[in-house]
Amino acid sequence: MPDKNIRNFCIIAHIDHGKSTLADRFLEITGTIEKRVMKDQMLDQMDIERERGITIKLQPVRMQWRGNELNLIDTPGHVDFTYEVSRSLAAVEGAILLVDATQGVQAQTMANLYLALDQNLSIIPVVNKIDLPNAQVEKTKKEIMSLVGCNENEIYSISGKTGQGVKELLDAVIEKIPAPKIRTDKPLRALIFDSEFDEYKGVIAYVRVFDGKIKAHEHIYFSATKKDGESLEVGIFTPFLKKTEELESGEIGYIATGLKTVIECKVGDTIANNLSLEGLQGYKELKPMVFAGIFCKEGDEYQNLREALEKLKLNDASLVYETENSKALGFGFRCGFLGLLHLDIVQERLKREYGLGIIITVPSVAYKVIMQDESEMIIKSPQELPSHEKRKQVLEPFMKLDIFSPKDYLGSIMKLASEKRGVYINTEYLDETLAVIHYEIPLTSLLVDFYDKLKSASSGYASLNYEFIEYRPCDVVRLDILVAEDPVEALSSLVYQDEAFYIGKKIVESLKGTIPKHMFVVKLQATIGGKVIAAERISALRKDVTAKLYGGDYSRKRKLLAYRFIGKYYYKKPLEFFSRGLVYSFLLRSQSLFQSRNFFFFSSSVGILIAKLITFFAAFCGKIISNSSWVSILYLFRIFAINSIK
Repeated sequence: MPDKNIRNFCIIAHIDHGKSTLADRFLEITGTIEKRVMKDQMLDQMDIERERGITIKLQPVRMQWRGNELNLIDTPGHVDFTYEVSRSLAAVEGAILLVDATQGVQAQTMANLYLALDQNLSIIPVVNKIDLPNAQVEKTKKEIMSLVGCNENEIYSISGKTGQGVKELLDAVIEKIPAPKIRTDKPLRALIFDSEFDEYKGVIAYVRVFDGKIKAHEHIYFSATKKDGESLEVGIFTPFLKKTEELESGEIGYIATGLKTVIECKVGDTIANNLSLEGLQGYKELKPMVFAGIFCKEGDEYQNLREALEKLKLNDASLVYETENSKALGFGFRCGFLGLLHLDIVQERLKREYGLGIIITVPSVAYKVIMQDESEMIIKSPQELPSHEKRKQVLEPFMKLDIFSPKDYLGSIMKLASEKRGVYINTEYLDETLAVIHYEIPLTSLLVDFYDKLKSASSGYASLNYEFIEYRPCDVVRLDILVAEDPVEALSSLVYQDEAFYIGKKIVESLKGTIPKHMFVVKLQATIGGKVIAAERISALRKDVTAKLYGGDYSRKRKLLAYRFIGKYYYKKPLEFFSRGLVYSFLLRSQSLFQSRNFFFFSSSVGILIAKLITFFAAFCGKIISNSSWVSILYLFRIFAINSIK
């Protein structure tokens, strides 16, 4: 096919601005998909994508329109997948910048536009959802004109839902986006912009061929990983995989590599037929920024969890994990994610696709520690933090944060950012109503509740975008929580020195309302390096065992008091054993106290039977023997039996 008849382009937009719906209209109008099999969000293959209305995994498709070959890539809109978007932009010559007429320009609109401009792409600005009654078309056009620097007549107005203006947009793609340069006479170089795993074909690489051409059963090399393999099959996307004879320069398609893991076929890498060829520019190692522990609710599901993560890893190269052992939660995995949405998606897929009951620990970031000997290490959990004597400095990841909001909410947003340790840079005004506030902020401040508080402070109008800048020094300490003088490893966390007291006090107060009273006093303590900074006490549940006595021999009273003394010791042991798992499970809203106690008392039927027999024998002897010391000895045998279960 002549190069003038090929157009490679993608759709970029903020979340929920209508990318997938517009792609559906493209497929329908070009006749790529028959109407009888057409469905909403056709390019979104996973059920979770359709349910949430978001694109998680980018999807290419080839269409025919007025004698031209159109290769479209539908990209994700969330900030977690910015690198994947940048690599897909490197595979095309133009982009449709889609803006919702009801929301206007948002954070990811600008972020993705800058990515496209960095690749020198031709931009086609489009206003979508003009059919809605609350659409502000003229206002949105002014925002786009201010952002892109185009004229009003260069902006297309469409409705992805009804199809209004979509045919004209397809014509504009042919007219305004340049054709790719065809270089079939040069050695093969193809950019990998995504990949997936197939049980029979191995890793399938989504590629854009820049130079040369490739057929099936040719030897190939991967520039970044230095791996080699064979092209078992080549083809195009319709959007389903369709086998072809070859892929030529300028085309977008797939190569079945036969590799066993996606780690060997990384996004941004270059496929070549000669290892000495220079790879295409732009490749970088994708590093996870958010870490969390994943554990099974049931201990016997550990192997199932391992197998599930291995299968997810086959189709998600950005997911990393390593084994972790927690005294509270047992064996599990410390996993790294691109962001909180990525974590949420993995959690949902583990539950839905593999039927696993899992516990996710509180997300944390990766800190860089500089040791006294100037060596560096990355720590992903509080337990990995070296002692103060061994470390020289701790650094945390800082992000460049852009917040888009109407001007009316700037005050409350700036107050929130200041409370979260944000460093103010400047404010830009896109028009008379919309502003962009620029901050530099620690990544740990963005975790958990920043997005929710931002929406609350702006009445739901604000949006944000962030990207990693660098590691900067910070003053963090490890906060340990002790229950009944026993460290609860799962509750340890890295916190700022000046916030440690308030966080520790809040945790122990929360635990005080969580743990029920026992026959003895339970101490709750927050410590830093062995020093207690906050503490609470759960008073003992007193039972007057001598209340029923009305007189008689004093030995009867001593025997009852001995029963209570030994009983306190007996009940204290299970609490020390369970406090680690129970308290943390409550905070995660995963388990209740009594479920865990039942797990303990019925975990060993043989041991329990022995304990019950000794208990019965001690009670029987208590009726015969009046000497309380003998009763105490028998109860000590009972305690020995209980401890032997552990």
